[in-house]
Amino acid sequence: MKIALAQLNYHIGNFEANTNKILSALDSARNAGADVVVFAELCIGGYPARDFLEFKEFIDLCEQSAQQIAAACTDIACIIGIPTPNKRKNKGGKDLHNSAYFIYDGKVQQIVNKALLPNYDVFDEYRYFEPETEFACVDYKGKRIALTICEDLWNTIENPLYVTRPMDVLIEQKPDVMINIAASPFAYNHDEERIAILGDNAKRYGLPLLYVNQVGAQTEIIFDGGSLVFDKNGSLVDEMPYFEEAITYYTLNDDATVTPQQPATVMDERQSDIEQIHQGLLLGIRDYFYKSGFKQAILGLSGGIDSAVVCALAAEALGAENVMAVLLPSKYSTGHSIQDAEDLVKNLGCKSELVEIKSITDAFETALHPQFEGLPFNIAEENLQARSRAVVLMAMCNKFGYILLNTSNKSESAVGYGTLYGDMCGGISVLGDVYKTQVYQLANYINRNTEIIPQNSIVKPPSAELRPDQKDSDSLPEYDMLDTILMQYVENRLSSGEIIALGYDEAVVRRVIKLVNTAEHKRYQTPPILRVSPKAFGMGRRMPIVGKYLS
Repeated sequence: MKIALAQLNYHIGNFEANTNKILSALDSARNAGADVVVFAELCIGGYPARDFLEFKEFIDLCEQSAQQIAAACTDIACIIGIPTPNKRKNKGGKDLHNSAYFIYDGKVQQIVNKALLPNYDVFDEYRYFEPETEFACVDYKGKRIALTICEDLWNTIENPLYVTRPMDVLIEQKPDVMINIAASPFAYNHDEERIAILGDNAKRYGLPLLYVNQVGAQTEIIFDGGSLVFDKNGSLVDEMPYFEEAITYYTLNDDATVTPQQPATVMDERQSDIEQIHQGLLLGIRDYFYKSGFKQAILGLSGGIDSAVVCALAAEALGAENVMAVLLPSKYSTGHSIQDAEDLVKNLGCKSELVEIKSITDAFETALHPQFEGLPFNIAEENLQARSRAVVLMAMCNKFGYILLNTSNKSESAVGYGTLYGDMCGGISVLGDVYKTQVYQLANYINRNTEIIPQNSIVKPPSAELRPDQKDSDSLPEYDMLDTILMQYVENRLSSGEIIALGYDEAVVRRVIKLVNTAEHKRYQTPPILRVSPKAFGMGRRMPIVGKYLS
């Protein structure tokens, strides 16, 4: 049996585009002589559709698309992911299943429902779906297929929440092959974890495994593709491309071996975290604009490292001609910062404007003079500068149809080192899941072949330039120390006591964690953050604003 894996980029709620993409892949697979084509989890409506799933019309449109696809499957079979009504609903049960359709002879022949519904980090499937408790293999062309959906094959640990793992039932039906359809989000450490878990399952059940993931970004969540094929011993047979669409073909032989029909690709050496983050952010920017119907980005370019990296990423993702960099010097901006920004614009070839904000902030200060008279200069005047910049940038968005790229990094967002309605504005946060130390690594990676980001932007001490001779280190621990503490607290979820026990200074740890917790109200008002780590701020880290607990 010849099996095609279709690793495609879907668009939530865009039924026409998703259906046409699937039909086109069916045509390609048919011409290549495939017997069955495998598409990703919930591919019909896109994933995660979230509360679109509560609309009956959305579910009906999914079914209409599925029937259109079924009509094209008269001489080829396919597997598609789709939400379906729960026809056995009991009192208190969910309305839907997360399902896979097995289609051939022009109709849906079998429905497989997901059992192990993830409910952690960015996942919220128990909000919408009822878990399945009954499992049966799919018989097709003399082969018995154990068809599962994402988490159903990921879980390898005994868990009292999971009464039955689907494969523990399906293996008793003596299948010939496992096929798993997934929507597995990207994180820079996830490719190795994915290979290890799926390989262990192929070995555990003694069956070849074909796993297909989707690719593309849906607002903040990025899917990296990287679909996989394993033999019955758990060895990796083929690894599909990352961050791009592809269709690959495999022959399932009678002796349970799997033969790729194209040169197999298995990475000898994994990509570095920074390489993966770079690719993920490019895809995230590109899809955010394309799927939102926008083409042009704008950002404030300060001459510092964060805005320089965002500008370079945007130019690579969207084309330099679609990026507007606005230099917004204040009375505290240094001449070298303006020069660094101008050098970057020249290197990239993007558009630029210079708007002095001194007169704008002076006007605000004059208007507030009766209220501020006699009081010392402090954060209030500093933030007027940041908010003046935001007013200019948002005005240009309104006038010219730009989307504003936020340039704050994860370190700043974590400790609240940013101005609400100022530098925290934007349509999408590009670096909000990238620590400051990683931003420097990204800058050097962008410069790997030639200098794009001026070296001075990389080596000079970071500063918001909101008062004379200001440096980030005046307010924060050095970023090397700050980021390691943040990593332990945010990603690893260690308490202050546990972090201190690792050897970190107690006063610094307690100060950092207090800053993180008291800045939660700011993060509630930030743009969506492109997720590249195992634990990003936003949907995947839900904390109360008014909580007393400080860990």
